Amino acid sequence: MSPIDYALTPLRKYADFSGRARRSEYWWFFLLVIVLSIVAMILDSIVGTGAMFGTYGLFGLIVGLGTFVPSLAAATRRLHDTNRSGWWLLLAVVPYAIAMIMMVAALAGGDPATAGAGTLATAGLMSIVALIGGLVVLVFLVLDGTPGDNRFGPDPKAGERTPAAV
Repeated sequence: MSPIDYALTPLRKYADFSGRARRSEYWWFFLLVIVLSIVAMILDSIVGTGAMFGTYGLFGLIVGLGTFVPSLAAATRRLHDTNRSGWWLLLAVVPYAIAMIMMVAALAGGDPATAGAGTLATAGLMSIVALIGGLVVLVFLVLDGTPGDNRFGPDPKAGERTPAAV
């Protein structure tokens, strides 16, 4: 398969969370999303829709919404290839969401000087947990897949792996 085929496979399997994905499929798709996001930012700047939806422009929002589900599905299948559940993605997302909610709650009064120091400290701690969780998930996404079949399906590299040296 060519890199283009690998990059487009997650779009063909738009919401397919089952099976396994090779590293090349995941990372070529990741690169495609980055390139599309950059093009969208440029288009938003040219057209003048740069901050139409908060920090997102019209084209950026379209790219983000269009690639959100395939990104989750591709990451889940990539984790499946390493014999891990897709639920591992929550390790990075949940602490980050909790930190953001806590920061918004602490700063709701509008004056950072009167914000609850304990709440902000806990939000900071959750941000650190989210960073560590994100790094753990990143390592899982970079690891080579499990040789042979695993509980999530057949090896996508079947026939390409060479026997280990004896």
